[in-house]
Amino acid sequence: MRLLALDTATESMAVGLADGANHSVLNAEGGALASETLIPSALELLAQRGLAPRDLNAVAFGQGPGAFTGLRTAVSVAQGLAFGIGCPVLPIDSLLIVAEDARAQALGADGGEPFEVWVAMDARMDEVYAAAYRHDGRTWQIRRAPALYDLATLAAHWQAEGGPAQVAGSAIEAFVERLPWGSARRWPRCADRAGALLRLACAAWLGGRGVPAERALPVYLRDKVALTTAERVAARAAPSGGGGA
Repeated sequence: MRLLALDTATESMAVGLADGANHSVLNAEGGALASETLIPSALELLAQRGLAPRDLNAVAFGQGPGAFTGLRTAVSVAQGLAFGIGCPVLPIDSLLIVAEDARAQALGADGGEPFEVWVAMDARMDEVYAAAYRHDGRTWQIRRAPALYDLATLAAHWQAEGGPAQVAGSAIEAFVERLPWGSARRWPRCADRAGALLRLACAAWLGGRGVPAERALPVYLRDKVALTTAERVAARAAPSGGGGA
């Protein structure tokens, strides 16, 4: 099994390579830099193992939700590599990467205990990408699918459920005073995003979840990713509350 895994859905860039039992990972600055550094970083990991792109069985990528430009970067690179090689792609839920990293921080990467967590990522404009997951000690299950929430809607949902037991993601620091964290155990930052991505990619490959390269598509949860100046002014002037995912 030789897999390359790429993710640029956040301000961090994650690249991982599985060459049988040998795993190599790179966590680096992403954002605007990712479009320039993603391909050289991936090729460097391959070169360190004496491999070329043609040696890969599949290319995994973080499909989102996440930053619009970042998602396009990882998707386009993964798709281009897969078309050139003639191999499948493995779409990976970018919020699940955060959940897997939190699980590893709590239990270790090989921990076999059940683990439940909400992931809440800052989506800008006072909104949050959020989802709930459960790991049964072997595999992940989605308890609540990724969705885009305004702060009031997510807060109301958590309060109705009695509050989350654990939360991971950048919204913890971005909205520390504006969401009802209660007694939730919090994981605000990823310790090894690339490692979490690569573990999920390997599990996806072993689970037969590869798809043709033409199906390498990002997951956008916003119908509109950019606002005009007039729309931004109107949004700031509007009363808060309401809305939904």
